[in-house]
Amino acid sequence: MAAPNPNKVLDPAKPWETTRRGLLLLVSSPAGAGKTSLSRRLVADYSDMILSISATTRAPRPGEEEGREYFFKTREEFQAMVDAEDLLEWAEVNGNFYGTPKIPVMTAMEAGKDVLFDIDWQGARQVANKASADSVRVFVLPPSWSDLSRRLHARAQDSHDIINQRLALGQREIEHWNEYDYVIVNKDFDRAYADLIHIYRSERMKPGRNPWLPGFVRGLAEEN
Repeated sequence: MAAPNPNKVLDPAKPWETTRRGLLLLVSSPAGAGKTSLSRRLVADYSDMILSISATTRAPRPGEEEGREYFFKTREEFQAMVDAEDLLEWAEVNGNFYGTPKIPVMTAMEAGKDVLFDIDWQGARQVANKASADSVRVFVLPPSWSDLSRRLHARAQDSHDIINQRLALGQREIEHWNEYDYVIVNKDFDRAYADLIHIYRSERMKPGRNPWLPGFVRGLAEEN
């Protein structure tokens, strides 16, 4: 993915406001472990971050809206996107297809925006393989399996059979925890969210994501 223009400065007196290189924050977890709640709060609290909206062939759940939670597609529409290479990643999960439209992500990155992905391990692997320098992977674990089961039943969004399928899928998903850069155990939401903030802010400060730094350091040296 292309880096933003390192010479674009909003205010010469504040070089740190130069358009920076965005990052891709890939957050994964078994269903019910809290990645969606954590992700949406981070996006709400940080104006430089946007949430990647996936396309999916699954039916909308109650309260979900087109273009907010997902872009809802038929299987034929989704296959057309795959054939046109319009997806950054895609996978079949629980009998449905999910994928990330490429253009919105690339546009955001070029503008110095960070993009958060609420994504499964298969998708995270594909994105990280295509944009390894830009990707930061975080896996969220529940404090126990019984707690995860309780959360899924408490949501009352799925049938008993679907919940069992999600738990079985979750068992396979957690086998991939060691592919991630960071792991958070979501025993307490506020603590887990604080950990996610620390990860995000630390990754933002890496020199490679701040193209204004070399010029800023040269300016400091010239003051001596």
